[in-house]
Amino acid sequence: QLLLAESGGGKVQPGGSLTLSCTGFDGSLDNYAIGWFRQGAGQEREGVSCISAGGGSRSYADSVKGRFTVSRDHAKNTVYLQMNDLKPEDTAVYSCAADRPLCGTQWFKGSKYDYWGQGTPVTVSS
Repeated sequence: QLLLAESGGGKVQPGGSLTLSCTGFDGSLDNYAIGWFRQGAGQEREGVSCISAGGGSRSYADSVKGRFTVSRDHAKNTVYLQMNDLKPEDTAVYSCAADRPLCGTQWFKGSKYDYWGQGTPVTVSS
C-alpha cells in the first residue's frame, strides 16, 4: 500500500510563492505518475498538474499555466509543486495522487488515480 503525504501548505499574500511536497512512504514513487489536485470550499475538485513517472511529461490546468511548475526528485521519493504569483482563487486544499505510470490525456480526472494523500491547505489572502 503506497502512502502519500503532502506538506508545504500555508498562508501567503497575493503574488507570493509556495512549494508543496508530496512524499511517498511504504513504497517508491518511481513507477508512478503523480497528479496534483485542489478543492476550494464549496467547489469541485480540480486537476492542477501531473508529472509522468519518468518526469518527461508534465501537464497543467489552464488556470495555473505559467505560474505553477511540477517536478520530482527520485532520490528523495518526492514530487514538488512550485506555485508562484499566487492569487486568492488558488486558495484550496491541495492533494497529490499516484497512478501508473503516465499522465495521459485524462490526467485531470481524479478517478484515474489509485492512491491519495490527505491534503495540505493553501490560503492566499492579504
